[in-house]
Amino acid sequence: MLDQRFDPAEAEPRLYEAWETKGCFKPSGDTSAQAYSIVIPPPNVTGVLHMGHALNNTLQDVLIRFERMRGKNVLWQPGTDHAGIATQMVVERQLAQEGNVSRREMGREAFVDRVWAWKAESGGAIVNQLKRLGASCDWSRERFTMDEGLSKAVTKVFVDLYNKGLIYRDKRLVNWDPHFQTAISDLEVDQREVNGHYWHLRYPLADGVTYEHQVKDEDGNVTGTETRDYIVVATSRPETMLGDTGVAVHPDDERYAGLVGKFVELPIVGRRVPIIADEYANPEKGSGAVKITPAHDFNDFEVGKRAGHTPLNILTAVAAIVDGAEADAAGIPEAYRGLDRFDARKKVVEDFEAAGLLQEIESLKIEQPFGDRSNVVIEPWMTDQWYVDAKTLAQPAIAAVRDGKTQFVPENWEKTYYNWMENIQPWCVSRQLWWGHRIPAWYSEEGEIFVAASAEEAQAMAGAGVELKQEEDVLDTWFSSALWPFSTQGWPDQTDDLKTFFPTATLVTAFDIIFFWVARMMMMSLEFMGEVPFKDVYIHALVLDEKGQKMSKSKGNVMDPLELIHEYGADALRFTMGRMAGQGRNIRLSKQAVEGNRNFATKLWNAARFAEMNECGAPGEIDFDQIESPVNRWILGELSQCIADVTKGIEDYRFDDGAGAIYRFVWNTFCDWYLELIKPLLGGMDDAAKSETRMVCGYVLDETLKLLHPFMPFVTEELWDRRAPGRVQDKGFLMGQDWPVFTGFHDEAATEEVDWVIGMITEIRSLRNDLDIPAGTRVPLALIHSGNEIETRAMRHEDILKRLSRLEDIAFLDTAPKGAISFVFGETLAALVIADIVDVEAARKRINKEIAQIEKDIAATEKKLSNENFVARAPEEIVEENRQRLVEWRARLEKLIAARKGLEGL
Repeated sequence: MLDQRFDPAEAEPRLYEAWETKGCFKPSGDTSAQAYSIVIPPPNVTGVLHMGHALNNTLQDVLIRFERMRGKNVLWQPGTDHAGIATQMVVERQLAQEGNVSRREMGREAFVDRVWAWKAESGGAIVNQLKRLGASCDWSRERFTMDEGLSKAVTKVFVDLYNKGLIYRDKRLVNWDPHFQTAISDLEVDQREVNGHYWHLRYPLADGVTYEHQVKDEDGNVTGTETRDYIVVATSRPETMLGDTGVAVHPDDERYAGLVGKFVELPIVGRRVPIIADEYANPEKGSGAVKITPAHDFNDFEVGKRAGHTPLNILTAVAAIVDGAEADAAGIPEAYRGLDRFDARKKVVEDFEAAGLLQEIESLKIEQPFGDRSNVVIEPWMTDQWYVDAKTLAQPAIAAVRDGKTQFVPENWEKTYYNWMENIQPWCVSRQLWWGHRIPAWYSEEGEIFVAASAEEAQAMAGAGVELKQEEDVLDTWFSSALWPFSTQGWPDQTDDLKTFFPTATLVTAFDIIFFWVARMMMMSLEFMGEVPFKDVYIHALVLDEKGQKMSKSKGNVMDPLELIHEYGADALRFTMGRMAGQGRNIRLSKQAVEGNRNFATKLWNAARFAEMNECGAPGEIDFDQIESPVNRWILGELSQCIADVTKGIEDYRFDDGAGAIYRFVWNTFCDWYLELIKPLLGGMDDAAKSETRMVCGYVLDETLKLLHPFMPFVTEELWDRRAPGRVQDKGFLMGQDWPVFTGFHDEAATEEVDWVIGMITEIRSLRNDLDIPAGTRVPLALIHSGNEIETRAMRHEDILKRLSRLEDIAFLDTAPKGAISFVFGETLAALVIADIVDVEAARKRINKEIAQIEKDIAATEKKLSNENFVARAPEEIVEENRQRLVEWRARLEKLIAARKGLEGL
């Protein structure tokens, strides 16, 4: 006997362990079957499960379980990323808390050993959290971006690209983190709006040059001119002026036309720098003149390159003012050397003010870059780094998407991909860390570079007696993860797994790593495998809070998926994600939504209990042609349509459509209607009808469990086992059963009949509600000029019509009886005798009041939707929500007007 309720906390871990123990997540190994593989976006080894992970992995698992049941040879390849900065930070923090020596005091080898020890003990907690979510990865194949095989692949790729001239060393600007003292990627830079200032500085013109400057009043009107011997620039980083190499004005800015080619004398350092014309300068912003510091600003670097300037570096790796030769070259006074950048900023401002060269200080909000892990301000800084020629590698990757070899879902993300790829910059792949793949390059004392797969090979290249030192830097984490689709399958060895599971079928990922990961996998796979790494790239949306706000700790609106799983079960969270995962539409998550889907699981469980109590077993396959009851033929037709809708929803990556179809079928069609409609058959005296109904009910329930399984694997698996004890031993787990096949079965006559019954009950219930008829009051129903077919139909289903509509009796008349309110359903005219039951005047007032409110709501919403600004700026889901409300209100209004009309004359 099934328990009163399903207990996720007890059942889910038990079921998962049973699946894993039996090897259910492994590929079938059937070489005659179509291969289907997905590589998991490898979470950081330091990571914990968050809502983005929960959505991403739920959708992958839906696809994996779906295709596994469709008989394909399925592999979901798991693994974790070594997460260079994040992991190094965790271990360094641990060392500090323990009072041990710092990383630099330990030395590289000892520190790396310590990181490996941490990884073995504490790393990868997220793997167990993914298991708790129900992720059916083949964990026996779990990979790590720094395991031996993947390290071998990384080394080969670096060496090969270097030998082809596609990896090189160069001095360029990078995002520099002064805390970790390493270059970081754009993804690791967090642009934050902060309270800041623009300091407006006067740069004196050299050689006695002056110009006429317009004077304006507060309203911007020109009131006269004045002669100036200086030019004004504005900056949010005054300390960088120590490295200025020029001042730029727009070539069409008439105010400064006579100054182009002249010089200013840079205060503090006394250096003459030229005034140049460049379109980067914006005449509408500030004074229209901008200072150019090529070594400390990405835009200035390009301007300086166009003007032929030599960048002057003024900062050290810890963001202090330089000393020694670099300071001498820039002419930096002794008083500035060694100062922290912010102390230097304060001194620059003081010195400008003392010299009468500080025009004004403007307070405003500014965008400032912070390290997402260090939380310190990031500096653009010129250093020697290793670069990949991404522009060359990007060309085949662009063509592959244009040719349809890989497609993005939704398609609009292709524009984002093209925009970045067509404007791609050299990829900085070196990091000044100790945890990661150490770059396989060795230097001689003379600075000659030898790139090789091993120290022995490098020594052989350099020759005996040449002393070599290996590059200290490690590779960007994204370098190793770019190889993920093929390195995880054993490449560079030509393994059977590589032949079987590469290229993969689908990549499920977030939009913010299209550049950092998706594009780079495309480039590397095409370069080294000659094929795209995946056929489809499904880009899922964001998980927001119920108000549509991004979740953040500072807002206090973060929802922990593990807490929701603990409270409601993994199935409830997964189904919530599936039902809300519309293409291009962000998910607004609330606890109420998850609780509602927990209730859905309870509804299914109770339906199975009903089936058990009425001896509706597990018949296996049935012969549809032998089914006679209209209700049973109707439900088989509805099941057939549900199979088609769920299958198409998952195939088309419209997870919300697939989940919505099975939700409506289970909750509304099967539980609310079918189980009610068959009660008279199950309780009747016709043994043949009873036997048929038990068989059909059991069959439909089992097929429903299969359809629901990819979304809610635990409760469906439990019911599969518990509904027919011993079935798992005989036929295997539910997750290994064949996916239901769309038969196209549809009995038009049965559907029309049952739809009439359901529609009639629904209309009567709605009218009772509108008239506020007490639930316990039974009301006479009359069918007017109904004809033989409707009479036969009504009598066949008399019991259910009376019970579910709370009817006293059903009469067949030529005219509506006195005191009755008429309504039309389809082509059937019906009447409820209510004169002695309902306070007609009170009902009329109540209906009028609701009509007035709905009309007011409709008018307000129509006005909102006619506002082009609202439609353009509001999130798509909000606009669609308002449109849906209009549809529902108009339908409701139509019913109320009909009800009011029916009250006339009573």
